[in-house]
Amino acid sequence: MNRLNPVTPDKATGKTKELFDGINKKLGRVPNVFQLLGNSPAALEGYLKFSEALAGGMLDAKLREIIAIAVAETNVCEYCLSAHVAIGKSVGLTDQELELAREQRSENPKYNAALRFVRIMVTSRAEMADSDLTDLKAAGFNDGEVAEIIANVSLNLYTNYFNHIAQPEVDFPKVKTAFPV
Repeated sequence: MNRLNPVTPDKATGKTKELFDGINKKLGRVPNVFQLLGNSPAALEGYLKFSEALAGGMLDAKLREIIAIAVAETNVCEYCLSAHVAIGKSVGLTDQELELAREQRSENPKYNAALRFVRIMVTSRAEMADSDLTDLKAAGFNDGEVAEIIANVSLNLYTNYFNHIAQPEVDFPKVKTAFPV
């Protein structure tokens, strides 16, 4: 049950309506999380612009989605997990890759190193040993890609935390987190 009142697309005005129109054009609908974020056009626009900037970065869509899935699973965010499993399928991730991402693992050695880094970053609140960063770079990530991994984690922490507080109804095919809530 929503803890915030949604701004439905038919009731949106001003900047929120403009943002919803863009979301609807891209996705064919305005997901529940965006209807709740729509209470603050600045919060919604901030998310959308950050997401768009990262989509144009160095990390490919598959890696961005497995990062999102790993962060959602770690933070027990069913809404984000459900959304990113659906998006992951749309960018070509297999069922096996999706399942491994939920375990913060990948058969791709470079992705696996990124997921190890992500897991440490999230569970330690980014208090990491020098060797954690050295290991990530040894797997082939340059400084720009490291910055983008951190940025992708941050973007997903934002939506995980927002969803924990706002509690939007899951409007994607529901995927239960492996951890009890």
